[in-house]
Amino acid sequence: MKTAQDPRHQHRINTMQNLFAYSFGGNVDAKEIQSVLPHLSVLDQMIAKAAPEWPIAKIAKIDLAILRLAVFEMTEEKETPMKVVIDEAIEIAKAYGNPNSAKFINGVLGTIVQTL
Repeated sequence: MKTAQDPRHQHRINTMQNLFAYSFGGNVDAKEIQSVLPHLSVLDQMIAKAAPEWPIAKIAKIDLAILRLAVFEMTEEKETPMKVVIDEAIEIAKAYGNPNSAKFINGVLGTIVQTL
């Protein structure tokens, strides 16, 4: 059973926080995001296609960081089941995003899953 102290959950939070920091200046030297960075343009294209009403520049930076991490896990790593990735992204959005973040992230990831 997942807990807040689960090391995988903590790793996702750390990675999301570093992706969030990266979105402000790009000078983050964190090993957690080094595997994600080369894929940002592809990840952003997938997110933009799944949420056409929301250009990447208009998505809240915290939501974008959560989405980038989740889409990376689903498309590149493929180690974790998609349901688990989506559940984790929603839980992180509830904890760190605005009141609408969880719904937005669930909708975008649901659309992406349908295309995979």
